[in-house]
Amino acid sequence: MSASAALGHGSRRPNGNRDAVTGRDGTWHTVTMDATLVLGQQGRLVIPADVRAALGLTRGDRLHLHLSGPRIVLERQQDAVNELRGLGAKLPKDRSLVEELLAERRVAAAAE
Repeated sequence: MSASAALGHGSRRPNGNRDAVTGRDGTWHTVTMDATLVLGQQGRLVIPADVRAALGLTRGDRLHLHLSGPRIVLERQQDAVNELRGLGAKLPKDRSLVEELLAERRVAAAAE
């Protein structure tokens, strides 16, 4: 698996290219990198310098880790927030998920 796919930085291109990553400036970069990371003391991993450079990662960047099936995905917190906002942007403006949740809770409470 390429390091960019293993890192899971941001979205894949619409064509599903696993080697397409987005840099800090939002531009697409197509890279092919393979890296073997060794789990060190206290469970630490070092992201190779060439991978950090390709993704625009710098010291102090905060990464969000989540599991996607058997994969570990790392991404900048802001990238995760932007992805969620993008999902929310697809909802009709007149739809309120909060109101829907409250209505479901009211029905559940009434049934108790």
